[in-house]
Amino acid sequence: MKKIDGGVCAATGFKASGVYAVIKNNPSGKFDLALLMSDLPADTAAVFTTNQVKAAPVLVSIENLQKTGGKSSAVILNSKNANACVSDGYTNAKLECDFVSEHTGVNPDEVLVCSTGVIGQSLAIDKIKAAIPELVKKLSADGNSDAATAIMTTDTVKKEYAVEFEIDGKVCKIGGMAKGSGMIAPNMATTINVITTDVKIAPDLLRTALSDVTEKTYNCLYIDGDMSTNDTVIIMANGLAKNPLIHKINDNFEKFKNALFHVMKNLTIMLAKDGEGASKLLTANVKNAPSFEVGRAVAKTVIGSDLLKCAMFGEDANWGRILCAIGYAPADIEIAPIEVSLVSKRGEILVCKNGEGLEFSEENASEILSEDEIEININLNQGSEAATAWGCDLTYDYVKINGDYRS
Repeated sequence: MKKIDGGVCAATGFKASGVYAVIKNNPSGKFDLALLMSDLPADTAAVFTTNQVKAAPVLVSIENLQKTGGKSSAVILNSKNANACVSDGYTNAKLECDFVSEHTGVNPDEVLVCSTGVIGQSLAIDKIKAAIPELVKKLSADGNSDAATAIMTTDTVKKEYAVEFEIDGKVCKIGGMAKGSGMIAPNMATTINVITTDVKIAPDLLRTALSDVTEKTYNCLYIDGDMSTNDTVIIMANGLAKNPLIHKINDNFEKFKNALFHVMKNLTIMLAKDGEGASKLLTANVKNAPSFEVGRAVAKTVIGSDLLKCAMFGEDANWGRILCAIGYAPADIEIAPIEVSLVSKRGEILVCKNGEGLEFSEENASEILSEDEIEININLNQGSEAATAWGCDLTYDYVKINGDYRS
């Protein structure tokens, strides 16, 4: 398996585009509308927000996947407006499907919809309708970067990743794009993520792979404790790699799942590193846990501690905040055997052993924490399972960004 370029267009038979539809006035003309298409209907699996308040695009996408039995040909995505909690939201999301159908010929039920941005404002549907012809005309196998840019909101960088691998001598590819900086503490996925593959795989196994990998990637991401109304992760598999159909759990399925994990893990890390106002990527590694579920609960609780996030921003090795967070994690664990160390490119320092603090050099610890990527290693010494969670520090800029988000 190797990393390749191309994002959502890396896999055979996928094209994408992005345009500025003036969904929100933007002097820079930054793209705000994207389209992704498969050359033929693709088997599709998806998971959506567990928030009881679901945006219209989520409801329409769920409905369309039910109608088609899990097939899709296109995804239309916009930024700057969530199309959530508005009376015309459902109608406008359906109209987006119709617009794409009119200009591409695909069945409108095979169009999925994703929106991200401000909640509670009507979508500028006339502007989207006017932009569709250009959006379709620009569709290209090199359009991944434009599409990834178009879905950015407070993101500072676009996020895309792709890999190439072989199944029974056939070259296969998986690629994806993601957006997200804030409102990230999901129970299923996070923000807007679209993944494409040319692998030929049975629909039930596609759903299994997405569910399994989501548990160890997007479900291990924590930025600020909020869950969006629009969270969506979609994977489309069009089978154009022409590998023998993966129809049972075997070595080929594991190869596919491993490649999918690689893509989704790297997108997760990109999302964590670009958290709103972030200056540091934080990674919590838990080992020797009694189960994966316990390890993940501990890792996510630690990475989600506002007090710890502030300490990491201030380069303060206040390890007590780590142990405190472990203590209120929703998991049954013993505190006495726990060890904690802080790690970066500048070294590693053990700050806690047997559930108690150790003497250490504050100067050395501060130097370790001065890096922009920090690992918090937690050894529970209570089993053999491991889990990792990703997040970021909490800075002054987070408040600035969210204090005037609508403007």
